[in-house]
Amino acid sequence: MTTQTNSEQQYLHLVRLAWDLRWAGSTVSVELPCDGEPFVQVARAVGPLRVRASVRGQHWVFTWGRGRNQWVYALDADAARQIRAALR
Repeated sequence: MTTQTNSEQQYLHLVRLAWDLRWAGSTVSVELPCDGEPFVQVARAVGPLRVRASVRGQHWVFTWGRGRNQWVYALDADAARQIRAALR
């Protein structure tokens, strides 16, 4: 068995989130820039929302801004709903 690198885990979290958001009715894309961190871009009327996956302590989290409440644990079953709430 091989271990996944952080980049592979990050990609898997982002793709899973993209599918969850898509199934919830959002238009999304997974962006893999060659010179920056990957992110999920979620379409919204006021401009796209970028969601990143990163490690915080021992846990993977999704972040979509710099505010205290703009993050959720990546493995939270309710993550897509919380991010969709930020679209309003």
